[in-house]
Amino acid sequence: MAKSTTGDVEFVSTSRVVLYRCSASDLDVARAAWVSQSPDAHVKERDPGRVEGLIRFLWRNHHTSPFEHGQFTFVITTPLFMAREFMRHRTFSFNEISGRYVELPASFYVPPQGRPLVQTGRVGDYKFSSGDAAMCELTRDVIVAQSRSSYAAYEKLLAAGVAREVARSVLPLNLMTTFWASVNPRNLMHFLDLRTATDALYEIREVGDAMAEHLRERMPITHDAWRTSRDELS
Repeated sequence: MAKSTTGDVEFVSTSRVVLYRCSASDLDVARAAWVSQSPDAHVKERDPGRVEGLIRFLWRNHHTSPFEHGQFTFVITTPLFMAREFMRHRTFSFNEISGRYVELPASFYVPPQGRPLVQTGRVGDYKFSSGDAAMCELTRDVIVAQSRSSYAAYEKLLAAGVAREVARSVLPLNLMTTFWASVNPRNLMHFLDLRTATDALYEIREVGDAMAEHLRERMPITHDAWRTSRDELS
């Protein structure tokens, strides 16, 4: 279910990534690098091939400071458990919707069909499989029922006059939340190295892929240098 409602409760099976603002470009990277040679060394940009060659040289040789002069700001809507995984990256700046100040929306994440459900192996070497149809149906039915029940409990507490910051305690980790995340291009690519990898959390890979697409659109040379480098290491 990509999006459905049960009563007043919404269920979604995907996260949403919106690029709010970008102040970064391939040319910014080249200019930041050239300034170390001369304040007006950026005249070299008149030759487009020099910009691309420089960016590939910088990334290939781990000269990453020129990639820090820019910023991407994303607005991300995703389940709480995924947001907490995301916020382990302390190179980002975050601001999130607060359950102290607003009544949290009745929107919950339910795994889509095909999301791996069975985990075997040991830490660092997990294997995943989708599970059979009965397991998928059971998982989705239980999550939907529990989400509806927990939100009803939340509304009951609010109606009784309980403070929002206390009432929210009954809500589960699949509640959808929204936050702003700002990061420079260098740290964005580090995030993508980890969070678009095949062994990353299923839900964070979806978000990572969307962010990588925004990087590709705004900084195509940088994106290609990053992808080429990553593919060579894999």
